[in-house]
Amino acid sequence: MELVVRKADLLRELQLLQGIVERKITIPVLANVLLEAGDNELRLLATDLEVGLRSRCEASVAKAGTVTIPAKKLFEIVRALPETDVRIEEDKSGVRVAADRFDSRMATLPAEDYPSLPVSAEDGGETLGSAGLRQMVAKTHFAITGEDTRYFLNGGLLVLKAGAMSLVATDGHRLALVSVSRGHEGEGQVTKTVSGEDKSGDEIKVILPKKTLSELGRLLAEGDADVQFVRGENHLFFSVGGRLLISRVIDGQFPAYDRVVPKSNDKRIEFDRDRLTSAVRRVALLSNERSRAVKFQMDPGQVEVTSSSPEIGDARELLMVDYTGPSMQICFNAQYILDFLNAVETEQVALEFKDDVSQAVMRPIGAEGYDYTYVIMPMRL
Repeated sequence: MELVVRKADLLRELQLLQGIVERKITIPVLANVLLEAGDNELRLLATDLEVGLRSRCEASVAKAGTVTIPAKKLFEIVRALPETDVRIEEDKSGVRVAADRFDSRMATLPAEDYPSLPVSAEDGGETLGSAGLRQMVAKTHFAITGEDTRYFLNGGLLVLKAGAMSLVATDGHRLALVSVSRGHEGEGQVTKTVSGEDKSGDEIKVILPKKTLSELGRLLAEGDADVQFVRGENHLFFSVGGRLLISRVIDGQFPAYDRVVPKSNDKRIEFDRDRLTSAVRRVALLSNERSRAVKFQMDPGQVEVTSSSPEIGDARELLMVDYTGPSMQICFNAQYILDFLNAVETEQVALEFKDDVSQAVMRPIGAEGYDYTYVIMPMRL
């Protein structure tokens, strides 16, 4: 292999691959990125056997070939280089990476040892609007535990219908649900592709691993190109701006999330988002470090946010609100509240509740382009 590639182009792709590369190395070659040169382009591949990413960039290829190079070190070297062309050349002793007056040689592992990834079907699948999908990922991914023994909770449920798509995530203590309409041209009908068999008009439900959602969010941040989604028998394929994200499917039954959303919350308080965020963040500094509990004392015209810890002390902050209901005290995990407040961008948010033991709901007020429901269980102290 011998090629020349622009530093900016190579760095952009290597940066996206960093989240894919396996940190806890069980198979040495998984710490490497696979580079394949040919047809005036450099193709890159990284995988941890659960999630994989294929990408490419333009290159001047003098000699085609395939090599594997340690992904982290290659990224660090390219990032440190001046803004110029990067020369990559394979020889008997390794792979040479050079630019300007800099020269280096890196060890390599056999390319034939690198695992092969499945190929998506050429036809069928779905077109998903990037803006809506980006909203969905950003507002749900933090509600996935990633450590639950109930493996189906270690991902988010993607639901595709003819006119809408939703993403749901829960860790058993809270639930985030975002829905957006699918009004783009060509998105009017759901086509299901499983094992080469197309079924029109069906609702598609798939559980996306937490890491898949995280990497999809990174790809969506790169541009506004629509996403082409194909569901295979055991893998999911997301084509975004010329890059292909490949993920294993989590096989399991996701909880009946629609039953979790309360229908009888008859009390509602509207807050200034920034004001509530600041109050919870300050008060939580003196909360119990393990429970992160803060209390909301609701009284007519005001809400007092308090916390206390026998070892540290206590804190309180008063918020003036438009509330005429009965006095009530509800305790929440401060981090769960802050996760929601940091994910929304509206100036006002609403808290809907019934009593001190039933699920409460938080929603943004005046959100455009998406519908967001955040269910949170009160804490019992």
